Amino acid sequence: MSALTFDKSELGNLEYSLQREMLATDRIGGYMSTTIVCCNTRKYHGLMVTPIDGSDRTYVLLSSLDETVVQHDQSFHLALHRFRGVYEPRGHKYITDFEYTPTPTITYRVGGVILRKELLWIHHRTQLMIRYTLADAHSRTRLRLRPFLAFRDKHALSKANMEADGRSYPIPGGVKCRLYRSFPWLYLQTDKPGTEFVAAPDWYYGFEYPKEIERGYDGYEDLLTTGYFETELEKGESIIFSASLDQMASPETIDEIFADSLARRTHKIDFISCLRHSARQFMIRREGGAEVVADYPWEGSDPRQTLVALPGIALEQGRTEECMQVLDRIAEDLRSGTDRIRRQADTPLWFFWTLQQLEMHVGAEEVWKRYGGTMKGALESYRDGGMGRCILMHDNGLVWAAAENVPLTWMDSVIDGRAVTPRSGYAVEVNALWYNAVCYTLELARKFGDEGFTAAWDSLPEKTRTAFAERFRIAGESHPADYANETETNAFIRPNMVVACGLRYTMLDEAQRIEVLRTVEQHLLTPKGLRSLSPRNPLYKGRCEGSPGERDFAGKNGSVWIWPLVFYVAARFGIEGDGFLTAAGELLSHFEEDIQSDGIGSLSELYDADPPYTARGAVSAAWSVGGVLAIHDMIRRRREAGRGEAADAGAATATRLAADAVSSARKSRK
Repeated sequence: MSALTFDKSELGNLEYSLQREMLATDRIGGYMSTTIVCCNTRKYHGLMVTPIDGSDRTYVLLSSLDETVVQHDQSFHLALHRFRGVYEPRGHKYITDFEYTPTPTITYRVGGVILRKELLWIHHRTQLMIRYTLADAHSRTRLRLRPFLAFRDKHALSKANMEADGRSYPIPGGVKCRLYRSFPWLYLQTDKPGTEFVAAPDWYYGFEYPKEIERGYDGYEDLLTTGYFETELEKGESIIFSASLDQMASPETIDEIFADSLARRTHKIDFISCLRHSARQFMIRREGGAEVVADYPWEGSDPRQTLVALPGIALEQGRTEECMQVLDRIAEDLRSGTDRIRRQADTPLWFFWTLQQLEMHVGAEEVWKRYGGTMKGALESYRDGGMGRCILMHDNGLVWAAAENVPLTWMDSVIDGRAVTPRSGYAVEVNALWYNAVCYTLELARKFGDEGFTAAWDSLPEKTRTAFAERFRIAGESHPADYANETETNAFIRPNMVVACGLRYTMLDEAQRIEVLRTVEQHLLTPKGLRSLSPRNPLYKGRCEGSPGERDFAGKNGSVWIWPLVFYVAARFGIEGDGFLTAAGELLSHFEEDIQSDGIGSLSELYDADPPYTARGAVSAAWSVGGVLAIHDMIRRRREAGRGEAADAGAATATRLAADAVSSARKSRK
């Protein structure tokens, strides 16, 4: 049983099926992504998209693999492509079923022929395998497999040219190809002896990617095929196709790797198991250590999104060691002061929040032992100017962040060199995180006897709290300002203030937090998360569509984000306790249907601010998935604690009743 199955009527409807994309990763930076009918609609789609060097850049090597079934001299093309407004061939009409677990599996029916295709990315190797099984046929059936090659950066497009090497070089079980000398060899092999490779190099022109055209970009590509594989299958027989950066030694090696990898796959049978699988796909290991991919298919690693996502994508599944490996890498960046840290006013402060979540799994002593030095150094960099002249703690105890046309908070979109939401000055979530970081470090320093740090920093929280109350006060309003500087106290209603309510240490009392939550519920709360701006604001954009600039503007001026919901839920639990459990569960239920659309099994980056809250942005985003799993974890821990308390109360009652019974028995004997 799977939460993600699609039938013939759904698969045959291209308006439906082309909006559903699948993703599989190798856990080292590469991925396979296409639609559930194997028609690429983005330049980022491909069967093998992978790094080829030590950088974050990834490259589309194998774009697609076209299948043709030949029976009784008739050819049936199972592939689906779009060429300048026309679909050709239209192989989706032969698809009868799509199953997501344990690995993406597509079933085709051509007359009496039933062919099953299982797509498998091998973990910790740059290798894609596809197993074709002739499930039913009245006679021997010929199968042709034609690879289409791109060999280009995933952000670029391939165009026909004379420099590409269209030759295929024979190797045992297949061929090797390399269109350009700057690339590694791609080894294309099968496990079936006797499979023939027919060399037939040719360019195919004008592959159309409608998602790119819709986004305002070039969406046309030329792809090169060097030939095709051909074999015959008996009923019940299989052939495994392998595309890899490493040559397979023998057919037996291909079989063994496929069988072993498939056996390790988990079954995605419900909403949470799908999200947990998606969460694991963001965690990758490179030579420099572990890191988190911010989203698929666009971004690489981003430290801010990593820290916000980590509790949900790692700790929720008890993967503390992986979490700490990622934190170790970020801690190194914090100590060295890399540019990617200096450009983000809040990122070092998110580090402390993530450590607070880690503490629940490893204990305070381990956190302090492993990261105490980094924590103190990070705070000192704000106080002493180590973050640069643009980000600095002022004498009033608040953190100032301002740079001309350079956004320094998570609202970091830029259009034509100008920040969409500059928010220069004292930003509300930055200072909320700052206060939490200082208080948390002081808590651990006191607990583990760091008297020097305690003496130097002990008076700061009260100073910060006093200054916050003064600078973020808005006349006539009950919620704090979004930011404040020399010229304004910005009263825009944005989700940033909810962060100040959902931290372990907050500068807001209970009455203030209740007022913030009331404001958030009135203006920002939707079934998909929190709007980035109140609909009553004249800058508000309800739909994230149009040109790149229009989308960037809407993304931070209306569009709904999932991750701030974590702090809304934490704040509600902080005030209402277990009384909020039912409502929290209802919030989660709003996302269950989302795993069946867009990036199946995952959650999108953002949503439209107006109903029907259409998913937008990246089809699989780490801090979206992490946010929902973090909320699920909060609910689970509270329910388990409640059951524990109930069990303790029940046990106490049973003990008391047993004692009473014994006492009564003794009295009766007397």
